[in-house]
Amino acid sequence: MTTPDPDQNLIPLFKLLDRELMARLMQRTGTGAAVTVRELASKASVPHGTIGNLLTGEQESVFLPSACAICAVLGVDLLILFAPMGRSSRHTGGRRLEMSA
Repeated sequence: MTTPDPDQNLIPLFKLLDRELMARLMQRTGTGAAVTVRELASKASVPHGTIGNLLTGEQESVFLPSACAICAVLGVDLLILFAPMGRSSRHTGGRRLEMSA
């Protein structure tokens, strides 16, 4: 049994904004060429299941390095296709700020 990597919690998740846009961008990347699910996965060093799951909606988000790699292959800026989700760092256990009435 492997122990979860505590540093994994520091890498922010990015949510795919539009599955149809991703599919359209795959039809014509920044170079003008089309790319298949497997080609995109290979070029972005992401499992092909991840790309397929993003396109079907089974998976909604990926970690920042994967989102950046996908966008680089497609030839678009990160925030065109993905949006950051939640906090990018773990809670340190410090006191929370109290709201005054």
